[in-house]
Amino acid sequence: MKYRHHRTRMALSRVLSRPFSTTSTSTQPPQSAAFHLKHVTKSNFASALADLRRLVRSADFVAIDLEMTGVTSAPWRESFEFDRSDVRYLKVKDSAEKFAVIQFGVCPFIWDPSNHCFLAHPHNFYVFPRQELPVDGPSYEFLCQTTSIDFLARYQFDFNACIHEGISYLSRGQEDNALRRLNMAYEDELSYTWCSSKEVKDKSLNRMADVLFTERIKIRFSEWCDGLLRDRSGGFPLQWTSDNSKQQFKTIFFKMRPALNLTGFTSRQLRLIKLVINEHFKDLTYVRVNSENNCSQVLVVYTETKDDRDFIMKEVKHEQLRGEENKIKAAIGFRHVIDLLSSEKKLIVGHNCFLDIAHVYSKFLGPLPLTAEEFVSSVNKYFPHIIDTKILLNTNFSLQQRMRKPRTSLSAAFASLCPQIALSSKSTRLALQQCVQVEVQVDDLRSSNWNSGADHEAGYDAFMTGCIFAQACCHLGIDFKLHLPSENLAHNEKLDKFINRLYLSWTNGDIIDFSTGNKITEPLGTMNFKKQYPKILFENIIVIWGFPSKLKAREIRECISKVFGPTSVTSVYHLDETALFVQFSKAGFVSDFLVLKETLEASDSLLFVLHPLAKLLEGGNTCAATYEIYKEICSSPISKVLFADQAEAVGIKSKTEVVEPKVAVQSQEHENFIEEYEGNNVPKSAEKSKQGMVHNVKEVILSGHYKITDSLYTAEGNQIRANNT
Repeated sequence: MKYRHHRTRMALSRVLSRPFSTTSTSTQPPQSAAFHLKHVTKSNFASALADLRRLVRSADFVAIDLEMTGVTSAPWRESFEFDRSDVRYLKVKDSAEKFAVIQFGVCPFIWDPSNHCFLAHPHNFYVFPRQELPVDGPSYEFLCQTTSIDFLARYQFDFNACIHEGISYLSRGQEDNALRRLNMAYEDELSYTWCSSKEVKDKSLNRMADVLFTERIKIRFSEWCDGLLRDRSGGFPLQWTSDNSKQQFKTIFFKMRPALNLTGFTSRQLRLIKLVINEHFKDLTYVRVNSENNCSQVLVVYTETKDDRDFIMKEVKHEQLRGEENKIKAAIGFRHVIDLLSSEKKLIVGHNCFLDIAHVYSKFLGPLPLTAEEFVSSVNKYFPHIIDTKILLNTNFSLQQRMRKPRTSLSAAFASLCPQIALSSKSTRLALQQCVQVEVQVDDLRSSNWNSGADHEAGYDAFMTGCIFAQACCHLGIDFKLHLPSENLAHNEKLDKFINRLYLSWTNGDIIDFSTGNKITEPLGTMNFKKQYPKILFENIIVIWGFPSKLKAREIRECISKVFGPTSVTSVYHLDETALFVQFSKAGFVSDFLVLKETLEASDSLLFVLHPLAKLLEGGNTCAATYEIYKEICSSPISKVLFADQAEAVGIKSKTEVVEPKVAVQSQEHENFIEEYEGNNVPKSAEKSKQGMVHNVKEVILSGHYKITDSLYTAEGNQIRANNT
């Protein structure tokens, strides 16, 4: 972990050393690139958002793409063939919670009926999780994966624009929490004020300096009040006798009432002044307000009656509340874009976008739910129409035929389905391959001819995603020339079996329906996913970690097969260098293995040394558990690089999760072996102390019905017995 973080710091140092370029944040792309892309930072966010609202409302669909600081927080958190769907979701959840979104591409596509083409409006938003509100607690933290940072740097990602000019944001959950804390603070303000005054009275006035200060303040306020009364009756107003008094006490009007503006006092002195006002002046009110330049201003306001005083306090309180609410609203930032996409209910198009949607939820909506079912149900409320172009390409036979290669990565699909757009060529041959023409417009600049844009820049990737979708729709038989502006593309029957179906995992083709929450294990079309392993039965799987590092998967398989039989283990798969999965042919072998392992480790007799599992258990650090414990470890927010360290950090300290073994037929062969071992190897002096342990070992081995298949094991036992007699 330390090495990875060191490399991350080096990568960040390298990319941040490039000078910050203002052209990166302008709406005009660099001169070396002819593709028009609107870069949006905090300096032009307000105007860009206003334009985007108009474009999204008119859009037929909106393509999105995200750039993140990493994907997996540890090697064992990658998606494996042996991962169950609920575990796959937990790994996606961990990624979305730990890494930051630093660029967000949004590209509305609007059909232009007069020119029979789509007009794309690519926006590239730089996003940075800057803490805008003065709240308690640490600032935001996120992980950076070295490979991801280095990858972005190689594609000229502008980290300076992201960090210095990136748009901050609040999720809906964060906004709700901030408003709730704000309202609670103002509701408790009066009681807090009373407690603060009492504390000052009880503790502060024990100091002579405080006593003298409060007496002088009482005199000053009395003189000021008397001066106000004389002025009202035609007398002469109060004249301060020193320049210092003029600087610290300035008479102004606050809400049509005379008031003193207090400046130059320490926070302790202000607390004492507040105490004096509350204790000795019923016609004066102490208030703290924000001035026009947003600085705190302390006033002592003259109020003739208690009702007038209460009215002033209530009005000041409401103004402060509105001011703080406005600060919270201003901190929403980039989430306004997400709210726009959600409120307009447009068709959202992504490419292999399950992780992207998880990031959108985690960053801009609220904490991710604990299960995939809860997640998809909640997402569907905000975004009822999502389509994944990777699903389209992999599950439709006609689209697969048009792909020159079976690869369905974003760049490969773009080159295959949109060659004229990708190469910006007017070739007749390429034009025949393209069903739909796409033009680009940024502000007032419209173009149908450009050089290739910057891959892995979120705005351009969103553009590519939208182009792929437009061509795919054409190949599916959707004629945009007949498309009416009032029609919702998401309700087109030709797209019905693709809407809201996303890959939970591309590894084995698991698809989840965001409309129903159902999982689809078989592909929708003709795409066949290569299975590297036999059918996976999760109840037959154990996870083993902490074993000697010298052991290979083949050796571990042999150790276990010697005990349970040559066909007992169907597959072994490494999570990392410290852990692996073992799938048994029968579910009963799981509990049998765990009980046997625990029993052998509890024994210090020669039986342990002779047993085939001794090689696996050597060192005393080997742990094993069921698949449910693996899921528990994956659900932890902790992420250690090695799985063995992760299990320890999570608190899985027991070396074996004990499971009640199933009843099995006893083996007379093993019983005879144990009896012979007792008679020949246990010294008489120790026979009594060892009797209970050996008896327990015998019971467990008998109940487990283990068959030792290695003849070498029997030969070694006979040799040791011969040496002892």
